[in-house]
Amino acid sequence: MATVNQAEINNVAWKACDTFRGTLDPSDYKNYILVTLFLKYVSDVVKDHRAAYLREFGGDEARVARRLSRERFLLPDACDFDSLYAQRNEADIGQRINIALEHIEEANKAKLEGVFREVDFNSEGKLGQTKERNTRIKGLLEVFADPRLDLRPSIIGDEDVIGNVYEYLLEKFASDAGKKAGEFYTPGQVSSLLARLLKPKKGNSICDPTCGSGSLLIKVGRQADDRDFALFGQESNGTTHALCRMNMFLHGMDSFRIEWGDTLRNPRLVEGDRLMQFDIVAANPPFSLDQWGITDADADPFHRYHRGLPPKGKGDYAFITHMIETAREGTGRVGVVVPHGVLFRGAAEGRIRQKLIQENLLEAVIGLPANLFFGTGIPAAILLFNKGKTHGDVLFIDASREYDDGKNQNRLSDAHLDKIVAAYEAFQPIEKYAYRATSQEIADNDYNLNIPRYVDTFEEEVEIDLGSVKQEIALLEGELTTVRTKMDGYLKELGL
Repeated sequence: MATVNQAEINNVAWKACDTFRGTLDPSDYKNYILVTLFLKYVSDVVKDHRAAYLREFGGDEARVARRLSRERFLLPDACDFDSLYAQRNEADIGQRINIALEHIEEANKAKLEGVFREVDFNSEGKLGQTKERNTRIKGLLEVFADPRLDLRPSIIGDEDVIGNVYEYLLEKFASDAGKKAGEFYTPGQVSSLLARLLKPKKGNSICDPTCGSGSLLIKVGRQADDRDFALFGQESNGTTHALCRMNMFLHGMDSFRIEWGDTLRNPRLVEGDRLMQFDIVAANPPFSLDQWGITDADADPFHRYHRGLPPKGKGDYAFITHMIETAREGTGRVGVVVPHGVLFRGAAEGRIRQKLIQENLLEAVIGLPANLFFGTGIPAAILLFNKGKTHGDVLFIDASREYDDGKNQNRLSDAHLDKIVAAYEAFQPIEKYAYRATSQEIADNDYNLNIPRYVDTFEEEVEIDLGSVKQEIALLEGELTTVRTKMDGYLKELGL
């Protein structure tokens, strides 16, 4: 089998975006690209399996049909990518794609219901009038028909290849999407860091209550085991919810449950009248969300806010307390990305923070560099909570000064991640990098978790030898006098 060039496949898929650039915002055209990628992959998988079954059954179409009916996905006749590509010059090609996607959803209702609901290939408002729309759709189909984008398993071999293409596109879209980027994507290195810090185990249940496109959830799962884990998530944005489910399928995930809805106002991951409990809860919630739902919080049927109500205009502690309440009692672990204000703001947030610390739930505070996240340049921190904590101390790590400069964003390298994880696992002071604080020290600081209060990163200035500086100035003045004398001589010779 020929070696698959991941970079080349990524580049061909990214080229498809040229069809829409200058016409649609990246937050809109990403949906057309990713749905077409999904359709191409499913079509290529079924085509590959059909060819294998024809060989196995000696061309017996009836037996091939029976075997295909038991596949992971069912692809109705004429709904595959190749059939649609063959119709690319038809005047109603957008509507034909819509109908094909509807049939695919219907045939795979349990898995795909609603996945394509937000994408209309016949939309005049987004894709233009008929002639323009047809030109764009035709161009999109032709890019995905590129032989280099052959996604048959017998060609690409490793299932990760298609998942990597999807992740590559999501990250590229996020880099173009400005403030909207944080709604659907967490940078890969941050997701990897959370996964390594939380150390999920084989067989764990893992939840992200603000799962976006699901990339963080998948990375945490893969840290536990290649396949033996269960993923759960909830996402409030309907389009992003669909992207998440497609992401799960393209990464070969089958044991997952992704709900659509507002986690704070209407948590959907419930059992009877109780919130579901998970071994690992990880999330990158929206920072300081305004209007998070305080009006309904007093009557919360799940009693998530028994430590106090977060302020109306900042939902950070609403997400944090939800996550803690859904972590399994006695063993559950939580990792959450937060803005630094969560560490030190007072009033209601200060009271909630104090109670979390007094309950001995907080395990570590890790400061990250600025400009890591799409859509915001502010620095963030990671809070780790542990319901099975056996000591009363909290580890503070200041990782904010070590990163690779990027053109538009900073990045954490593997070496940076290794250093953070090693410091966390050692759980001991490291000069100018980490500090292990006792509960009494934190209480003495009025439960303020601002990292510089604990990790001393002050660099003393080198003492200046004023005598040497004076001598150097005198020497320079002497040299300057000599140069001026020579310059005056040259000017006299020139008659100036």
